[in-house]
Amino acid sequence: MGEIRIVVVDDHPFFREGLHKVLSAEMDLRVVGEAGDGEEAVEQARALQPDVMLMDVNLPKLNGLQATRRIKDDFPAINIVILTAYDDEEQVYHAVRAGASAYHPKDVDTSELISTIREVHAGRFVVGGVVLTEDQLGQWLLAKFRQFGGEVLAEGRFLSPLSKREMEILRLVVRGMSNKEIAYHLGISHQTVKNHITAILSKLGVADRTQAAVHALRRGWVPLRSDAKDTSSQ
Repeated sequence: MGEIRIVVVDDHPFFREGLHKVLSAEMDLRVVGEAGDGEEAVEQARALQPDVMLMDVNLPKLNGLQATRRIKDDFPAINIVILTAYDDEEQVYHAVRAGASAYHPKDVDTSELISTIREVHAGRFVVGGVVLTEDQLGQWLLAKFRQFGGEVLAEGRFLSPLSKREMEILRLVVRGMSNKEIAYHLGISHQTVKNHITAILSKLGVADRTQAAVHALRRGWVPLRSDAKDTSSQ
């Protein structure tokens, strides 16, 4: 395995310094930059394009989840590990939706954090201390979507290749509706729904409905509440 380039993001210099020393002791890890707020984190991502960023949630100017979303929009290859003082399941869900590959409380054991950095660099995900593949993460994400309420995490500025009707159908897919249920809900034919689903899969470059739903969730296209007003209908 080659060298893993890391940027540490935290508003406490002492915490950044401690992480820097711990990580630098590993032969395959190199801290290439630091940031003290969310805006600086985005700038560092752009300038350095590291392999992994360790990101605090409670940051000045731009919080860690907002910074994560912006970084993942522009640099999807950067893997982000969220570190926070609050180990809360719902916040883990929000972090994954924002694009994080892993989530740990700040008191995580050093060896576990180092292992996580290597796992996310290899393309895997770490949630609740469990290493997941992309497909496993998708199933976890869909389950949590149907469990938690809340408002839209996204800022409404993200582009989708889908039409308004396709987006409407995709949101119903994420909510767990079958093609028959979607047809009844929208007052259109079952075949029309199937045609839209085929177009959605083609535009998103995914193989099935589950992958399409996860794609939408990870990009902030879908409201969290199942009873949220859908403004995309024509």
